[in-house]
Amino acid sequence: MIRKLSIKKNIYVVICLGMLFIFGHFAILPEEYQLNIPQGFPEPILQEGNPLTVSSVELGKRLFYDTVLSRDSSVSCATCHLPELAFTDGLQKSIGIKNRRVSRNAPSLANVVYQTEGILLDKGVPTLEMQIIVPVQEHSEFDFDLKLITERLKKNTMYVQLAKDAYGQEPNPYVITRAIANFERTLISGNSKYDQFINGDSTALNHSEQQGMRLFTNKLNCTACHSGFLFTDFSLKNNGLYENAYPLDSGRMRITHVEKDRDLFKVPSLRNVEVTSPYMHDGSIASLEEIIEHYSKGGQVHPNKSQFIKPFEISTSEKQDLIAFLKSLTDEEFLKKEELIINN
Repeated sequence: MIRKLSIKKNIYVVICLGMLFIFGHFAILPEEYQLNIPQGFPEPILQEGNPLTVSSVELGKRLFYDTVLSRDSSVSCATCHLPELAFTDGLQKSIGIKNRRVSRNAPSLANVVYQTEGILLDKGVPTLEMQIIVPVQEHSEFDFDLKLITERLKKNTMYVQLAKDAYGQEPNPYVITRAIANFERTLISGNSKYDQFINGDSTALNHSEQQGMRLFTNKLNCTACHSGFLFTDFSLKNNGLYENAYPLDSGRMRITHVEKDRDLFKVPSLRNVEVTSPYMHDGSIASLEEIIEHYSKGGQVHPNKSQFIKPFEISTSEKQDLIAFLKSLTDEEFLKKEELIINN
């Protein structure tokens, strides 16, 4: 009796192993995409339910650069997020289809994988996947619909195959939003002269840049808001850009309808700040020199202005040093990274 049970058990094991071999041979899991995490950067927290794979990133990259996402096929995500400008566009306010101007300055997408507490300048969208829907539906951007985009993509054999490779299904809103979000998660920038300096190369920053770093960190206390490895604490603050009430855009208050949130915007990262002008949520400040001028005056009077925005004195040479330091945050390698670019 004991021997018969043992034989049955062995037969069962052999059958199971055979099935695993047969089905495992055909059900090959998508290859995981390996993020290149810079030295000193933490491991990012990825979106649950949307595994970062080579195939999903490839699909997302193609969609990011494809004008198929807009109603008249005239603009793409890359229209407002250019790689050479750290995925901004150099305009005061971006321009969508039919030359329509959007309401805000295009933020950089560099290191957006680390923005896990809310996307957009007012933290109005919780995930990258959901953020993709915003430009698609906005009248002044793509002015389109994900269902209609799906119909277009299903007619393209390349996209049908890429979608099946990445998510095991044909193009649909689920696939589109998750693929683009995964490509954006690969836009990691962390190899500037500053990074090389703090990681051990004492010659990476010259004297002026080092002086500027000390000003930034100590005398001017810029790190009260622009702290950490990304030079932002991701908090919502008012920086006294306008007096009393900001024109056209009430910031976080647009989401909460709470007065204490009026004209609060997310503190931006200063990485690659040299190439991401013009600055502020509305692109109203053109240069780093003007930025320093604004803060040295303590900003405009506003009931919600941050306690850290106070007047300070700074000499001409100190301004030059501070700007030199800010420019040392430019990651030239990232701006030219060919694996992040598709030339249509």
